[in-house]
Amino acid sequence: MATRTATLEQTRPGEGWSKRLVRALGRGPVNVVLLAVAVLWLVPAVGLLVTSFRTNAEYASSGWWKAFTIPSQLTVSAYRSLLKNPDILRAFKNTWLITVPATLLVILVSAMAAFSFAWGRFRGRDTMFLVLVGLLVVPIQIALIPVARLFATFGIFGSIAGVVLFHVGFGLPFAIFLLRNFFVGIPFELLEAARMDGASEFRIFFRLVLPLALPAIAALGIFQFMWVWNDLLVALIFASPKAAPMTVFIQSNLRAFGSQIEVIAPGAFLQLIVPLIVFFAFQRYFVQGLLAGSVK
Repeated sequence: MATRTATLEQTRPGEGWSKRLVRALGRGPVNVVLLAVAVLWLVPAVGLLVTSFRTNAEYASSGWWKAFTIPSQLTVSAYRSLLKNPDILRAFKNTWLITVPATLLVILVSAMAAFSFAWGRFRGRDTMFLVLVGLLVVPIQIALIPVARLFATFGIFGSIAGVVLFHVGFGLPFAIFLLRNFFVGIPFELLEAARMDGASEFRIFFRLVLPLALPAIAALGIFQFMWVWNDLLVALIFASPKAAPMTVFIQSNLRAFGSQIEVIAPGAFLQLIVPLIVFFAFQRYFVQGLLAGSVK
């Protein structure tokens, strides 16, 4: 069959090119729309990047796009000011101290819980899972005051630990729901074969289930990382000034935005670029995780 197809292509060489041309033209409008959406989505990021390399006076006198006609406006003085500002460096450090533990804890705890809901046998399993799914519709705002009082009782209100625990608590329902739906797609015979070989549940979970669930875990990690990294509401309420992340620092300086653009602009771009790097670094796993379970 391959030889016959190759012979037909050799006898009619224009047919292959014509089909590819028709397909390319057919996808042309879709590609143009996607390209336009991508450009519009990147315009704010490009504007912020250019602004971070301009001085305060140039920012006040003209738009950021003027820098393309006058490249001499660009300078790294704003980033020098950033490195000399202890407050913004502490906020950037706090952002990592909040985001990384909140992401790792959600992945670890939700993976173990999802494995139990998928393959565990205990009374009330389905009822508990339905209650967990119902928690997905609970808005985060209704828990702010009760949780704040609870954290104050335990002495963790205003600390980084309190912010992390809040993000973990509200990130678990979606995480367990996502991973459980992926775990049930793993063939049960595969787990039974591992048990017959003498593998414990602990070994099955870490050596068999987690490697198979890597795409779903990567997708969950990207979601959780971006939610926590870009969070403002929870950090604004539960974090003290010394434990505040970048979002709170930028928000607190917005009133003096015009006079502190040389610090705020590079800080805001730093806040923006990290999630973009994480997303593009794990984009392949992210797409696989979103498609996981869609087909058998």
